[in-house]
Amino acid sequence: MDRKVVIPGEIIIDGDEYLPGENTEKKEGKIYSLRYGLAEEQNNLIKVIPLSGVYSPRRGNIVIGKVENVTANGWLIDIGYADSAFLSLMEVPRFVNKDAMEEVLDIDDMVLAKIWSINKRGIDLSLKSRGLGKIEDGIIFEVNPNKVPRIIGKEGSMIKLIKDNTGCDVTVGQNGFVLIKGETISSELYAKRAVLFVAENSYVSGLTEAVDKWFKENKE
Repeated sequence: MDRKVVIPGEIIIDGDEYLPGENTEKKEGKIYSLRYGLAEEQNNLIKVIPLSGVYSPRRGNIVIGKVENVTANGWLIDIGYADSAFLSLMEVPRFVNKDAMEEVLDIDDMVLAKIWSINKRGIDLSLKSRGLGKIEDGIIFEVNPNKVPRIIGKEGSMIKLIKDNTGCDVTVGQNGFVLIKGETISSELYAKRAVLFVAENSYVSGLTEAVDKWFKENKE
């Protein structure tokens, strides 16, 4: 089955051999979409990748956020969700002087973190993985969080394509914030244009070919 754009309530496929995956449901042998997005099939499992909507946090997500407040035992971080997330002192992989917490992270600093727990109290973040921590350089911008899977691509294929063509490192937070680091501002802006092209054309089938063509037509 080719990827196709579907709307809520639309029949994606008919057949007992198919199973409903994310954002779908099965009734009387037919699989229906529950979201506006891209329907795809993998090993007879049908799922819909949403193309619109707000960010919904999940454990294990890598996110980019902004420090909103410094408390006695950690930091409150805005990750573009209704509630702030909390980064505890215990989840920072270095010694933190409690009297000088601003030296580690201060208000308005940007940080790359991982969601390690979601509970009634809220969302807990951690910096205890390689590459996480305060963002010191590069450019950051926002895309619709539901476009993130398309920007990353299957097994990171789209990010690799952008990286290979621009020479920049591209980090995509699941909450829709994108960090680009390159040798020059112009290469970072070039990579940003490429990412925005993917986001704007996320519904296109054959997106990799379209991005390849875009790079050929928009050589730096």
